[in-house]
Amino acid sequence: MPDRLARFFEAGAPTRELAERFVEAGHRVYLVGGPVRDAFLAQSDPDADVDLATDARPDDIEQIMKGWADAVWLQGKKFGTVGGRKGDTVFEVTTFRGDVYLPDSRKPEVTFADDIETDLSRRDFTINAMALALPEPELIDPFDGAADLAARVLRTPLTPEISFTDDPLRMLRAARFVAGLGLVPVPELVRAMESLHDRLEIVSAERIRDELKRLIVLDDPSAGLWLLCETGLSDEFLPELNAMRLEQDPIHTHKDVLAHTIAVVNNTRPELRVRLAALFHDVGKPKTRSFAQGGVSFHHHEVVGARMTEERMRALRFPNDLVEDVTKLVYLHLRIHTYAMGWTDKAVRRYVRDAGALLDDLNHLQRCDCTTRNQRKAAALGRRIDDLEARIVELREQEELDSIRPPLDGRQVMELLGVEPGRIIGEALDYLLEARLDEGPMDEAEAGRRLIAWAAERNGASDPA
Repeated sequence: MPDRLARFFEAGAPTRELAERFVEAGHRVYLVGGPVRDAFLAQSDPDADVDLATDARPDDIEQIMKGWADAVWLQGKKFGTVGGRKGDTVFEVTTFRGDVYLPDSRKPEVTFADDIETDLSRRDFTINAMALALPEPELIDPFDGAADLAARVLRTPLTPEISFTDDPLRMLRAARFVAGLGLVPVPELVRAMESLHDRLEIVSAERIRDELKRLIVLDDPSAGLWLLCETGLSDEFLPELNAMRLEQDPIHTHKDVLAHTIAVVNNTRPELRVRLAALFHDVGKPKTRSFAQGGVSFHHHEVVGARMTEERMRALRFPNDLVEDVTKLVYLHLRIHTYAMGWTDKAVRRYVRDAGALLDDLNHLQRCDCTTRNQRKAAALGRRIDDLEARIVELREQEELDSIRPPLDGRQVMELLGVEPGRIIGEALDYLLEARLDEGPMDEAEAGRRLIAWAAERNGASDPA
């Protein structure tokens, strides 16, 4: 037996112990899911949860696990799943079942079955419709999932229409397996995605979001993203993608924005924040495209794109802090081009201040945004970012570049100006911050003189006389 499976079957292993309890109670139990599939791919995730399927009903599963597991949880019991933990191993044990979505429902209607073959027939793809009997291993593979893995083919156990109607999210999962495992979907699966993609509307935004997250952080999600776009599935939750397939004008040619976007995604590190920023960075281009003087322009597409990014990510229920970070990266992703003539100290300070904690991600995104085949242009952009990063290092050695703030605080402003809290305090701090960004570090005495002069000028300007 491969070492990657031995941990489930060796004497004293938690999985074997639990399986023996089921057998002693007169039930059958099987290892299902990722560990079985990954055994054929020479992969293993020792930290993954252990998924078991059994003919035992939920009440029986609960009784078998109680008194043995260190903890048992029942949130999924009404759907046939009981969870538990023994030591460091987390289990999900599910009664043989088939999940069928009601036509207008986001909640599956659960029916229980009595045999493993029926249970496997209701799973998403043949590569996941394999099981290993416990406690003594025996492969159950009624739909030739092992052969499909070897052939790098993605199929469904039953017809794709049945599989995708049972759970429309499986169409999005198909994209993940195509990209992550290098599989080729059979033609009938692709046709089903094209004809059934509107069924995704009954799936919650949270489930779609979570599946998108898994896809986008793969080493190379390109094939999956193209499958979503070409079948129209992305139109159901990310219509901005296919909107970037801008029609080529016979005179004013430009690169395909969607192809560029997917290339940038693939260029970036497989980290969620920067990958999402890459996915959204040019979504504002379709709304800002214009033709003039023999060329194409997308003026202010970063501003429009930032607004569109925020709206779409909130619709998909991403956390607020992630929405804010990705939106900010989209808004700033052209900043490197603003300083084509070189980096003054003033420009570097403002760049670092604006990027804040996202500085590294912003620099990385801007590097990856260069997909031109023109080696001269690519090298020029690379040198520009290199120069910027060198200037940041130099200024960090000279001043507190990462924590730029006004040289005085609000209390000091009130004391120097003899005023109470109000709008003028914010205006004064803004003035001092601008002076700090323009000129560098400033001691409190100099800041006080500047502040008093600013206040006098401000008061004079507001004097009607």
